[in-house]
Amino acid sequence: MVARHSQNPIITISDIKPSRPDFEILGVFNAGTATYKGKRILLVRVAEKPVQSDPQKVPVPIFNPAQKKVEVLLLDRSDSSYDFSDPRVIHCKQGQNYLTSISHIRYAESEDGIHFRVADEPLIAAFDEYTAFGVEDARITQMGDDYYVNFSAASEYGIVTRLLRTKDFASFQDLGNIFHPDNKDVTIFPEKINGLYYALHRPSTSEYGAPNLWIADSPDLVHWGNNRVAATVRPNQWDNGRIGASCVPFLTEKGWLEIYHGATKENRYCLGAMLLKADEPWKVLARSERPVLEPEMPYELNGFFGNVVFSCGLLANGRQLDIYYGASDDSVCLASVPVQEIWDLLGV
Repeated sequence: MVARHSQNPIITISDIKPSRPDFEILGVFNAGTATYKGKRILLVRVAEKPVQSDPQKVPVPIFNPAQKKVEVLLLDRSDSSYDFSDPRVIHCKQGQNYLTSISHIRYAESEDGIHFRVADEPLIAAFDEYTAFGVEDARITQMGDDYYVNFSAASEYGIVTRLLRTKDFASFQDLGNIFHPDNKDVTIFPEKINGLYYALHRPSTSEYGAPNLWIADSPDLVHWGNNRVAATVRPNQWDNGRIGASCVPFLTEKGWLEIYHGATKENRYCLGAMLLKADEPWKVLARSERPVLEPEMPYELNGFFGNVVFSCGLLANGRQLDIYYGASDDSVCLASVPVQEIWDLLGV
């Protein structure tokens, strides 16, 4: 059903220059997608970390808002108060948890949607106390001449969703934190529905709840409310651990089509599809029983965090969807699928 591009991965670590000479790239992945001035653009997430010079010390990069720069904290590997088993997160038994890397967003563009020129410098990087641990997983929603870029901002205060507005991907207006911690996987619908803006989002888990997909509405894209559950995890299926929005929904003759991600409790990430009612997008009309895309290729099974396919953006190319996705938190790939195949999968 899905055709992976023969040149996958289309962007790899070797295509990326570190933001500073004492850092190394860990991965380039999870790219927001749009068209701009006749070109396909990606806002790719780049994860990097300080080069480790002492094997007994674990370097942790953190943006210092007062100094306006990234500093490196060194943690002693022999310190039993820290758990270093997760390559992504350092868990502290009594204090602050840390990320092992810091992410930023880079601009990439292409005439053919396959060969991308990636900028050498970050486009969006840590800039205040809410982004001190990095900025991650940008999504792009176009409305007229405006492009709204939302991303996850991580810090000691948790993960919030930040929203920027731009017309040229050079200068941005900061619209602030639009969802409180902990919340991520936000996708904003590209037009108003009955006079309101809508966004899918995924709040953090709680003592009782699971990582489910929620929806909220807003009069102005800044103040969000009327939160309600749109879809939940499904026991004994490929999305039994967590679900969240991936690509910006787009309107079809059948309703809003959303390509979302789901993971098992063992953290195997796949992409699925759901159809939302056109005028009541909190109502799910259909949802795929099988994944649209699942990790099968070596570059999807092995990487910084393997067994993962994860998307932040797609482009509709006629009756075909071109899905840009991150593989194993390591590289950017491209897969294409006919819309009719999605309808067949959904049974609509």
